[in-house]
Amino acid sequence: MTDRPPVPVDPKLLEILVCPLTKGPLRYDAERQELISDKAGLAYPIRDGIPIMLVDEARQIVDKP
Repeated sequence: MTDRPPVPVDPKLLEILVCPLTKGPLRYDAERQELISDKAGLAYPIRDGIPIMLVDEARQIVDKP
């Protein structure tokens, strides 16, 4: 991670993006700079304002007990 402030993501872009695995909706987590697919259990990173929509780059979300 860098000490640079996060680059904002274009809201219009967020409206049209879907999970590449499930084709379902994504939830924007501004604090972590990720797009969350609750259905797939994946978090796609946003780097320099660009969503990285590759399953191989996504972080697996672990449910808390």
